[in-house]
Amino acid sequence: MTSVSAAVGGSVPWRAKLRGYLALTKPRIVELLLVTTVPTMFVAKGGVPSVWLMLATVVGGSLAAGGANAVNMVVDQDIDRVMQRTKQRPLVTGVVTPRAALVFAVTLEVLAFVELTLAVNLLSAVLALAATAFYVFVYTLWLKRTSSQNIVIGGAAGAVPVLVGWAAVTGHLAWPPLLLFALIFLWTPPHFWALAIRYREDYRAVEVPMLPAVRSIPQVARQILAYTVALLVVTGLFAWDAHMGVLFGVVAGLDGLGFCWLAWRLLARPSTERAMAVFHASISYVTVLFAAMALDTVVRIHW
Repeated sequence: MTSVSAAVGGSVPWRAKLRGYLALTKPRIVELLLVTTVPTMFVAKGGVPSVWLMLATVVGGSLAAGGANAVNMVVDQDIDRVMQRTKQRPLVTGVVTPRAALVFAVTLEVLAFVELTLAVNLLSAVLALAATAFYVFVYTLWLKRTSSQNIVIGGAAGAVPVLVGWAAVTGHLAWPPLLLFALIFLWTPPHFWALAIRYREDYRAVEVPMLPAVRSIPQVARQILAYTVALLVVTGLFAWDAHMGVLFGVVAGLDGLGFCWLAWRLLARPSTERAMAVFHASISYVTVLFAAMALDTVVRIHW
């Protein structure tokens, strides 16, 4: 990794700088958001949406999410320097300057809004921009450093892509996408808290009141289990309201029960290792769930 001293000396290789800008967007988070967007478009269409529409929505959504993540890094560069998990981020190492990162982020947001407005529709563009504003102003600038419920409320921004995907296809919102929004809203805390258990000392060091930093692991585990159970309920409501088929019902049920079992396992014997098992399972859970949504829709239209 390029050092700060190299950056100050003006000798950052262009490849390193390019990787730095890419890292600002947090590609793995963007990828996870898109996992929820495209399958939602299948359900909204009741079949397979046009490839062009899916591509345009994915591009716009990626630009918007990437811009929001870049702003997050600009705001959090002081605590990123202290936390072990984040001390190699490009603003900390000096590969990218804060000013350049902010210009980059604003550019991405402008491009996202224009692209979604022209290639998709205005509602999708407004929703994507609103998610960015919520993530930056409500979560990053306000809640993250002041409330142990930061990720619960702030996580709503990560649930907006399902609304964008639905609006891209239909031009309006309805109960099914709102239930999917609730699903991702409920999924975010157990997903993030499980990871935060591992890095709770990091959060304490920078005085960020993430729940595992201010509560015991058993207390956090109880919260994680409660949210995973709530996920089962909301998934059932979505399956009923969206008229999903047997395939989705079976996969979603097994997927959700497996997630709940891991959460129960963490509560029964709390440990960092079991918390990380919940974290990794949470990614598999949401990927399988939304893949099943798309597959169920395709299978039903061919039967």
